[in-house]
Amino acid sequence: MTTVTRDIHFTVKGNRKRAITGPAPQKPEPKGRIPRISKLMALAIRFDQLLKNGVVANQSELARLAHVTQPRMTQIMNLRNLAPDIQEKILFLPIVERGRDPIHERMMRNLTHAMMWREQRRRWGAIRDR
Repeated sequence: MTTVTRDIHFTVKGNRKRAITGPAPQKPEPKGRIPRISKLMALAIRFDQLLKNGVVANQSELARLAHVTQPRMTQIMNLRNLAPDIQEKILFLPIVERGRDPIHERMMRNLTHAMMWREQRRRWGAIRDR
């Protein structure tokens, strides 16, 4: 009995899926990474949806499920207190190619405590210009 082993990968061309022999094409390596504050902002939005839809009962349960402390969950959820345009800018920060993130969550804590969006935008401008 003879056994033949081949590498096969599938690709979609048109509306059909086709098997192609040989190694799969190489995917390009990402040139950087998404800033951590952008990920935290996305998490805060998702967690807020889970709370509003009743999937989780409260923030304490959410903290337990996410394996973080309640104070840390509060810090993450406070990002939802930012003006919508600031939230959008945080979500679409440029990719960090090397080194540390230019904007991090600790910088945003003072910003989230300002209740007036005008004041938040002024403070955001100071953080962004650093």
